[in-house]
This record gives sequence, structure tokens and C-alpha cells, in this order.
Amino acid sequence: MAEKIDKKKDLKITPGEAVGVMAAHSLGEPGTQMTMRTFHLPGVVEIVPTGLPRMIEIVDAKKIPKKPIVTIYLDKKHSKDEKKVKEVARSIEEVLLNEVASFVENFSKKQIFIRLKKDALDQMKLDMSEVKKRIQEEISKDVDMKHQRDKVLISGKKMPLRMLRKLTNKLKALHVSGVKGISKAVVTQDKDGEWLIMAGGWNLEDVLARAEVDPKRCYTNNIMHVYDLFGVEAARNAIVKELESVMSTQKADVDIRHIRLLADAMTADGEIVSVGRHGLSGRKPSVLARAAFEETVKHIINAAIHGEEDKLAGVTENILIGQPVPLGSGLVKLTMKAPKK
Repeated sequence: MAEKIDKKKDLKITPGEAVGVMAAHSLGEPGTQMTMRTFHLPGVVEIVPTGLPRMIEIVDAKKIPKKPIVTIYLDKKHSKDEKKVKEVARSIEEVLLNEVASFVENFSKKQIFIRLKKDALDQMKLDMSEVKKRIQEEISKDVDMKHQRDKVLISGKKMPLRMLRKLTNKLKALHVSGVKGISKAVVTQDKDGEWLIMAGGWNLEDVLARAEVDPKRCYTNNIMHVYDLFGVEAARNAIVKELESVMSTQKADVDIRHIRLLADAMTADGEIVSVGRHGLSGRKPSVLARAAFEETVKHIINAAIHGEEDKLAGVTENILIGQPVPLGSGLVKLTMKAPKK
């Protein structure tokens, strides 16, 4: 017990310590040693960036990561049966019309000929009549559609050729089944032997709507999507999880409190803010601190126009004018009464 108490005392930070500088150093120094490598998920075509590329994505608060991944856990009824999990994975994976049909354009007659691939439809357990119905819903009333068995003929006699080509491209990208935005779904096992689905894509919202899915355990590495679905606290936890994963993958021993401090700073205003001139550095209340980072003239002119006042409360602005920095011993102000004569 005494050892634990002593260890707890050692973990306490000294009052007035520059925790922000320590966190920046502790996270930045391993970043200089990180490789640009990526790793390949077994069976998944998607390449997941790790190391420096992934760290840059996180601190820059990218809207969509380069390779978003959704981890899908199923309920107890499905998660123990590999066959059932594979069926769910097949039903989740997005299927576009281009994958189950071939297209031929006849510009002289202003026609699009579509032949549905029966083998592909059977493999994906899709009904041919349902696919034809989806095509009918997608085209406008100005266009005629005729179909027989696996053949579909679309005629647009009054349609300009440019619009005919646009319609072809639109039909090729037509969503036929599955979850939009889920490009590839692969079944794998976790360390406890439970079957789960690793899917390339970002659409966690529609995945959670599936009856077979366990919504409490599903996760996506798309932090912005987490923010949109669950709010800023969930996004903050996602930032911590992703940064911790990057550091552990690179064998960098970084205290979790440094990562948490960065996540807190990025989400302090109720939204996800990047680390840079358009984010944290550009939002500092001090004019001199903002000007010292980047775009010096712009910040000084804007401050002069709006009559801003600098309270000189931070580190950068006090260094600029040669005053003691409010850190450590500089944080304390001592006064004394002059002896009466």
C-alpha cells in the first residue's frame, strides 16, 4: 500500500508545470521517428494507414480519413456462427449496378442497353425484378424503359447525347443493395475467438440500424462521423483511442495523459478543431501568440481593425515582450509590506 501511495505522489505534476509543452514534446518527438508504413488487414482490400500518415489525419481533423474502416460486432445469436456472420457481411456490402450488369451505349439511336448478369445476381442473392425496379425508379419520366428477362433497354430520343452519357454513369453507380458507403466486408475473428466483420467504408449510421448488429460495440475510425452521430464526447474518446493505437503500433511509449490533453484541447469548444493555423493556433485569444505562429501581418491588421487587447496571459506573448512567463516560479506573484520608518 505504501508503495502505491508513493507511486501516486510521483505521478502528480508539479504546480505551474507547462503541461501543454510537455504533451506537444511527448507526442511530437515519437512522430519524428515514425515510419510512413501502412498495414494490411487480412482479407480486406483496404490499406489502413498507420504511423505518421494516420497521426497527421487525426491532428488535422480531416473530414474523411484516407481509408475509413468500420468494425461491426453482431449479437450473440449470430456472432458464434461463421456462416451466419458471412451472410450478414454479404448483405451489408454495397452492390452497385455496374457490378451485376454490363452496359452498351448506342449514341446514334440514343439508347442504353443493359444486360443483367444472372450468375452475379445469384451469387449475391439478388432478385432480378427488384434490380429492374431500382433502375425504373432512377430514370426520369422522359425516358422509355423496356425489359425482357435479363435485358433492359433505355431510350431517350429527346435527350442530348451529353445527358445520355450522364445517365449511363449514374446508372453504373446505382445502389442496388447493401449499405451505402460500405465497399468491402470481410469476416474475421478477434483475440477471444468471436466472429466479427471488418468493412471498408464509413456509414456506421446505417450499419447500426441492422437488426443483427450489436450497436454498443461497433466502431469506425472516421472521427468526424463519430462526432456527427454521437457528439463531441464520443469524438474526444475516438481521438484518444486512435492516437493511442497509432503510438502502440509504432511501439512509442507515450503517457495516456498527454494524448488526453491533446484530445481535450481539440474538442474544448464543442466541436473538433485541428491543430494548426486554421484551428487551435489560429484561435488563441492573444493577438501576439496568433501573429507569432503564421500569417503575422494578417493577425496584427485584424486586431488593429477590431481594437483587440492582449492580456499577456500566455507563454508566447510574454516571451515576445521580455516579461517572465507565467509558468513555474513565474506563476507566483509575491508582495511584501515595506517596513514603516
